[in-house]
Amino acid sequence: MSEWLILITQYAAMIVNAMAVTVIVIGTIETFLRGFRGLFSPSTTGRELRDGYLRYARWLVAGLTFQLAADILGTATGTSWDEIGRLGAIAAIRTFLNFFLERDIAESALNERAADSFLPDK
Repeated sequence: MSEWLILITQYAAMIVNAMAVTVIVIGTIETFLRGFRGLFSPSTTGRELRDGYLRYARWLVAGLTFQLAADILGTATGTSWDEIGRLGAIAAIRTFLNFFLERDIAESALNERAADSFLPDK
């Protein structure tokens, strides 16, 4: 019975990790294409570039969350202290990255609302 549980957990971790890679790759390609297009478009503004960065940050937050879930699943079947320590380090790094990415997203939304409130009504 435990062999099946280990096998299922390993496959689940692999699938979730593949989902994380897919999310990050799609976000990276989208951001690359937007940035490349922006290089050759004279009408590209700083706001559009910042919006592209924030969209990419959302993709990265999603991908990092999936990767953390895959790491937790992968460690669920192993009980060595080395694996637990490695998971703790990975979780700390990914949580640190998520914190700053989410803070950037929230600050940008706040700044955008503040800028919009100063615009005159049409």
